[in-house]
Amino acid sequence: MRTIAVEWDGRFRRARGWTLALAAAILPLLAAGMPGPGKSGKVAAAEAAVPAQADFPDAAQVNRRLGRGVNVLGYDPLWRDRSRARFEADFFRMIREAGFTHVRINLHPFRDNPGREPGKLVLRPEYLETMDWAVDHALRADLAVILDFHEFQAMAKEPESLKPAFLAFWETVAQRYQDRPPQLLFELLNEPNTKVTAEMWNAFAAEALAIVRKTNPRRTVVIGPVQWNNISHLDRLALPEDDRCILVTIHYYSPFDFTHQGAAFAGKADKVGIPWGTEADRQAIRADFDRAQAWAEANGRPMYLGEFGVYDRAPQEDRVRWLSFVTREAERRGWSWGYWQFDGDFILFNIGERKWVEPVLKAIMPETEK
Repeated sequence: MRTIAVEWDGRFRRARGWTLALAAAILPLLAAGMPGPGKSGKVAAAEAAVPAQADFPDAAQVNRRLGRGVNVLGYDPLWRDRSRARFEADFFRMIREAGFTHVRINLHPFRDNPGREPGKLVLRPEYLETMDWAVDHALRADLAVILDFHEFQAMAKEPESLKPAFLAFWETVAQRYQDRPPQLLFELLNEPNTKVTAEMWNAFAAEALAIVRKTNPRRTVVIGPVQWNNISHLDRLALPEDDRCILVTIHYYSPFDFTHQGAAFAGKADKVGIPWGTEADRQAIRADFDRAQAWAEANGRPMYLGEFGVYDRAPQEDRVRWLSFVTREAERRGWSWGYWQFDGDFILFNIGERKWVEPVLKAIMPETEK
């Protein structure tokens, strides 16, 4: 038998894997949606590879393992009805073969668990099983996984009334996945904004982190600043000094008139043809990234560029130029990154034609030939 192993060295390879025989015994159970013995909703094969959480690497090591990633599944109908899924299990393999090393799974538990009572959250068994399905297949494809609580719009409007449901989500998820390998990360809230002030977010994040730490003392948790994870608000983010298993995230869509041109949801449906690519344009991005890097170094925190992209209607050459520049500048500073997004707006993969959008893929993954 050949043993599949992954080493957590300087590139954060240190988890030992399963044998082919064990995988062959477990995979039929996964396909049937059956839990392993005594572990509801968990994968026995994956659990066998998991070191004790006391031995989990810190966030800096995890960040090196994350490398290049892509956001997936945020707006796929599979969360309500698996028979209507656009995303297929095989896409995880294709993502890995294209050179990506992680996926950020965008979760909308309020939207996808309808009928909940105000202030409460009960996650449907079918919803949790779909989450298991996504996590299992991604890990099996040798992709690290970020579970991203993506209900930023709802939280921005009524954070106080939704706080109990927000905390309940993390209690459920943290308990459910506490035995998973360190390649699985939790992101507390995507883009806190509007009514979620910096002071409020620091308090909410501290409470959610304490809940996660009860069952996941060393799992890497992703936390970003307010104002849609804006670099300019990093200095208002308060994190516990003694917790070195925190990865800080920022998002970047600047200049907004360029990256969101033609996007009706941003009020720019008729604003197109905006160019990008002068030296002044490049220097503006360098200055923003230098500001983030200075904060990261001063605070001893690794940095994750969790979202960036250019809407589909931008001039193609300038879109490619911006994407290539942003990804290389992020990597030059040692950041991991997650492109927004796999399909839909800012499209990277055409599901209908089952093929990559080549100019975009090659801009962010220049070594990839597809």
